[in-house]
Order: sequence, then structure tokens, then C-alpha cells
Amino acid sequence: MIQRRAFLLASAALVAMPASLMAKPKVTGVKVAARSVRLSGAQAPIEVVEDELGVPHVRAASLHDAFFGQGYLVARDRLFQIDMDHRRDMGRMAEAFGPRFVAADKAARLFLYHGDIDAELAALPPDVLECARGYVAGVNARIDELAADPAELPLEYGILGISPLRWDVRDLVRDRGISMGDADDEVRRAQLQARGLLDADQLMMPLRPAWSFTVPDGLDVAAVSEADLGILDPANRRASFAPIQETQLDRAERGSDRFALGSNAWTVAPSRSATGRPILANDPHLGIGGSSPRHMVHLTAPGLDVIGAGAPGLPGIMQGHTDRFAFGRTNFHIDQTDLFILRTKRDDPGRYWHKGEWKAFETVEEEIAVKGAPAERVTLRYAGGRPIVSEDAARERAVAFATVSMLPGANMRFAIIAINLSTDWASLRQAFKLHVSPTNFHYADVDGNTGWQTIGFVPRRPRHDGLFPAPGDGSFDWTGILPVEDMPHLYNPPEGWFASANQMNLPAGYPYRERIISFSWSDPFRYDRCAEILRAQPKHRIEDSIALQHDVQSLPARAIVKLLPAVPSPEAASAAALLRRWNCGIEADSAATLLYEMVMAALSTAFYDRIVPAAARDLIPSVNLSEMLRILGSPDKRLGDDPVAARDAMIDGALAAGWKRAVELAGSDPADWRWGDLHRVTIGHPLASSNPAIAAAFPRIEGGRSGGDWNTPMARGFNAKRGFDVSHGASYLFVADVGAWDNSRFLLLPGQSADPRSPRYRDFYPRWIAGEMQPLWFSKGAVEQHAAARQILTPAAKAPRR
Repeated sequence: MIQRRAFLLASAALVAMPASLMAKPKVTGVKVAARSVRLSGAQAPIEVVEDELGVPHVRAASLHDAFFGQGYLVARDRLFQIDMDHRRDMGRMAEAFGPRFVAADKAARLFLYHGDIDAELAALPPDVLECARGYVAGVNARIDELAADPAELPLEYGILGISPLRWDVRDLVRDRGISMGDADDEVRRAQLQARGLLDADQLMMPLRPAWSFTVPDGLDVAAVSEADLGILDPANRRASFAPIQETQLDRAERGSDRFALGSNAWTVAPSRSATGRPILANDPHLGIGGSSPRHMVHLTAPGLDVIGAGAPGLPGIMQGHTDRFAFGRTNFHIDQTDLFILRTKRDDPGRYWHKGEWKAFETVEEEIAVKGAPAERVTLRYAGGRPIVSEDAARERAVAFATVSMLPGANMRFAIIAINLSTDWASLRQAFKLHVSPTNFHYADVDGNTGWQTIGFVPRRPRHDGLFPAPGDGSFDWTGILPVEDMPHLYNPPEGWFASANQMNLPAGYPYRERIISFSWSDPFRYDRCAEILRAQPKHRIEDSIALQHDVQSLPARAIVKLLPAVPSPEAASAAALLRRWNCGIEADSAATLLYEMVMAALSTAFYDRIVPAAARDLIPSVNLSEMLRILGSPDKRLGDDPVAARDAMIDGALAAGWKRAVELAGSDPADWRWGDLHRVTIGHPLASSNPAIAAAFPRIEGGRSGGDWNTPMARGFNAKRGFDVSHGASYLFVADVGAWDNSRFLLLPGQSADPRSPRYRDFYPRWIAGEMQPLWFSKGAVEQHAAARQILTPAAKAPRR
């Protein structure tokens, strides 16, 4: 049975919420008068109908204007959010906020594309490029509109004394994004190998599938250190604003957060569906607590009819459906980066040894404008297009960072448009060739077909596996990208369903040794629970998908309960008894859940102290949960001469410690313990902690209690170092009834708008807390029936093409 109590009981918390949070827009069902606004950049009038749930439906005469509408609307609702992301990515923070951002700006500019922008644009499908131009024009139209009426600017601009940046379609090519990838993993393994402790790496990051380490020929592991990460290390590009939150996290937090950014998705074929139509469900797990990572829109034009959620600042819909097919996505863990150790010339550090000759670094000179200080000139270096992230001339050493995002053609910001313009499985597989980011793509169409395709750039490594840094002399260089056709995929599988939740999902028989993709994956707990449910449902319903998205059954909890000592100590007896009576559901109103989370924290610490070698603890800050459960389930000599007794004593001690911690946090009477009292959902402005005026202008959205944790299908992650508030999870949830589109359902936390003056600022918060999925109206008749506002975007004057 799917455990839904966590979100059904949470609805009781709504009684205590302010009435303003509970207000719902009035159903009109009548014709709504249109308001007209004149904007530069549109080619023809565009109708925008906003339904009573706040979803805008854009009706345009061209693809350009449909995406113009999306750009305009996301700028209307989320301008500061996309502007800050744009500033950060383009390396233009210092010009607004001063010298403390120069290091971050330099790092960002190192990861801008400096190749032939015109050639990149010319290589794009013309209709994709035209959509992108429309989106950029729409963003700029809103910026121009606000320049004419500054009173309507988002509140942050007046508080911070800045203005939004205008957009240029060329920036969509330049912006490749800085990300460490798994570079820190490569450095850690080299350091462990140098200490003779490489086997300990399995405790933190088990290799999946099983694999033997091989150190690349010529790599001096003893010379590798964190210094090689250089500018990739967030500590070396610190800034004092929360948009660059990663700089504030320690190594363990960065690692856990990286693997938390997953998702759930499943696709059910007509043969297993109660409707006789496919059902596709998706809930991307991203950060919760700051800006919402999704924005809703419906775009229609000749050759386009797509609805769903997009990433603010990225053209197109990432999860949703067209009139022909539904689509969803989860992270597919591709190793897309490598560190290459270069030997530089002793008397000329501007040269490096590569393929038998000394080559000069490519250099780019940049000037960073700095508010309140002189502009700073910086020199950016590259080796064969790979950014140089650290240099040590005295050691004749430099480190190049190879990342697929810097390759020619890696234009991810256009890929979602191509997907949205596709009409079927065949055209999608052509669109996938633009898609750089590692993704499990789920598909279901109105003809009853279902498909799973892994997409994303996979570098070909003919001489190494990507697990260590490699010498940069050319012998380990990449030799291309794996074709999409050679990546794992399914089409109409006989089982009638498939799912992905970031687990290792290379199919049996896939030639992974010849096509190395990755050895680092998320633990399988969420997938295993989803599979358990889907296998048991011969006729899956929309309601079943909604329930599964909110399921809180914990497979790790089941494993721990099975290991409870038969005769616990007096100090552990009460804890053991409470957990034995528990159903293993991570429910908001459960005392046992609160205890379990405290016991698991204590057990993880005790296990770490027992099993991680002291000499490796500076490199291995945490232990992988599935690996810990595997060892506890089959204890070996690493736990001591009597491993079973040691295991039992460890669990007994964790029970006692967990009970004590629960008493400290929730009081002495377990009848009063509730996991949701600790595990709350609080949404605040990303800059509130650093700017009191921002904090005052943007009231926190709070009060909601939550069930779930990292490992339940209803993923509600937290980091105990920062408290128990929900920090990761599905702010957007989506279930599609393929072909009967008006039956589809969605949620969006906390609302469409990031402006507290808007009624859409937090209108979805109580619905999300209660798990009350809402209808995603798609047909013109349904949209008109539920129309709440209407606007006509009228061209003002022909704008220059950008």
C-alpha cells in the first residue's frame, strides 16, 4: 500500500495558516476582457490567457512570438531571479556589487565560450534559433517596459540600487556554466592512492557497475592535491551573496547536495494503465527554500503546442507535454569532465607539452568592471579550448579542465526548444543531439508508444576511465562524443512500464567497458520503492501516480528495523520498541520517524568512526548509505573480530543516542514527537540572510510541516548541519494522462511569481504542502472555461534583431 498519510495529514496544518495563504482565485467561467500592452520585439499581436491557477496560455501567430511570450512572462514573474543568474554566469557581478565579486567573475568568464559565435548560431536549426531570438526579445521587452515605469520594477532593484541587464541571443551560446563535475572525486582518489588507501573510497562512493581502479600511466598521484582544482574549488571564488551558495558548503555538503539533485519519473504503457492510455509522471528534485526552479507556461503557434514547466531563463518547457506526446526527465549520471595535468616549460610557463611539442596557451584578455573601484584586467588561459584552472610555474605544472560544456556545438540552452518543436520519437532523437546535460528522457505519445532514451554528451576516453586525473600530454585526450544512438534506450518495452530515479540503470548487456559513461550514481532506494509499487499495479491510474509521488515508505528504514537487536540494552529498549511498531513511513505526524532520523544520524557517525581509516578521514567526510547498510547486513572483519556482535552493539548505541537526541529536540514524552515539527518547508529570498531590507520586503513563506526524507519517493532532503528544514525536493510535480490532456495534474511551489505584491507569490504553498495536485488545463475549451485574465501583447515598433 502506498503511504499517503504524510501528505494527507499535512492538510490539517492548513487550518493554522493565514487566510491569505488559503485564498483561491475565483472561477470565472465567463469571457474576460482583454488588456492590451504595446511592446517592442513582437512580430504580431499575441494573446495571453491566464487561467485561475495562474498558468498563462500564449497564443501566437509564429514560433518567434510564442517564445517572445514566454520570455516576457518569465521576466514579468521572475526578472530578478533570471537577471542574477545571467549576471553571475556572464561574470558581471562585480560591476553591480563591487570588488568582492571579482574572483567569481573571473571564474565565470573562464567558462564562457570564446569560439566562433556566428558559426555556432549558423549551425543551429533555423526554427530553433528563431524561437531563441523571440525569447530574448521577450525578456528585453519586459526590461524596456520597466524602464519606462520603474515603479513596477521588482523590489530588489530599488533596495540594491541596480538595474537589470539586457539580453543578447549570442549570450545563450557564450554561457556554458562553471561546474566542478567530478573533478574533486578525481583528486580525492589520487590522494587516497598516494596514501595506499584507495579501497576506502568505496565507502564514500561505491563504483557502479563494479570496476577496478587503474591509475593512468605517467600520473604522479603523490603530486596531486586540492590546489589542482584551482578556480573550480568554490573556496577560491568566494562571494558574499547567496546566489553562489555552493561557496558556503563544506566538502560533505557539496557531495550530498550534488547527488540530491535528482528526480523521479515513470512511464506506464496502455497495457498497464487503467485508462488504456499511457501515463507519464515526473517530479524533478531541486533546491527548496529559495527561488523556485520552475515556471509554468503554455505556448501555442503554428507547429507548436506545448505546456509545462521551464527553468527560468532557459527557453522552452523542460517537463510537460505537447499535443502529441508527454515528456519528463531525471538526471542520468554521465562523467562529463576530466582534469588533465600539464607540464609547462621551465623558462616559458606560457607553453605546455602536448603531442610531442611545446604549445602556447590560448589566451583571452578580459576587463571586469568593478563598482566603486578601477576595472580589473584578467588573462584567461586555455589548452586546446580547455580552461586552465590552476597554474604553478615553479613546479612546471598547470591543470586543464576538460568539460563537454566547452566543446563546439555544446549549446544546451537551445536543446529544450528543439525538443518542444519535435512531433514524435524520430524527430526527438534528432533534437537530442543538441542536448548536453545528462538526462533520462521519458516519452509517451497519443498513439500509445512509450520510450526511454538517455541523452547528454558522453566523452570518448580511449585510454582511461575518468576516475583519476590524467597526464595532459595528449595520450589521454578525448576523441569525440558518443552518438545518441549508442546510448541506453528502450522503445515500447514488454514490461509495460519503466522508471528512473538517478539509480545505476545501464541495461544488462550494455557494453559499458567500451562505452564508459559513469561509475557514480545515486543510491537506488527511490527507484526500488517506485518499482515495487509499479510492478504490483496491473492497472495504474492517474491517482496512483499522484500517490506514488507523495509516497514516504523508506527502504533504508525497513533495513534498519530488521537489524534491531533482539535484546536491546535498557538504554536502547524504548527506542527499539517504538521502531518495531513503526510502519517505516517517513510521515510528518510520526514520532517513530523523528526517532529514526536521530538514530540514523547517530548510527552513521558511529559507523564512520569504526570503519573509515583515520588516515583517510580528511578525504572521506561521509559514508554512502547503501554501502553502510550492505556492510551492516553482512558484517565483516572491518567491524572487528566478532563483527556481528560489533554491529549489534553499534546499533544499540545508536538507538540510545537517537532517543537522547529526540528528547533534546522534541521533549521527554514521545507522544508529543512529530517529525514534521522539525522538518518544515520554509521559502525565503536568497539574499534575505545577507540583506535586512530584502528580508523585510520579502516575507518568508512558512508554516508547512513535511514528511519524507532523502530516500523516499516523496523526496524531502535536509542537511542536519543546517537544521531539519526541507532543502531539496520536487517543487514541481506533473502527471500526464496522455491524449486526455485536461486530466493531467501538477503542483508548483510556492507560486508563479517571485514578487510579494503578486497574488501568485505563494498561492500554491498550501496546496503543495497538502499534496493537492491541480488540473493542468490544455484544450482551448478548458482554458476558456477557467480563464481569469486576458492580455494582448501588441507590437510597438520593429526591434533590431539581436
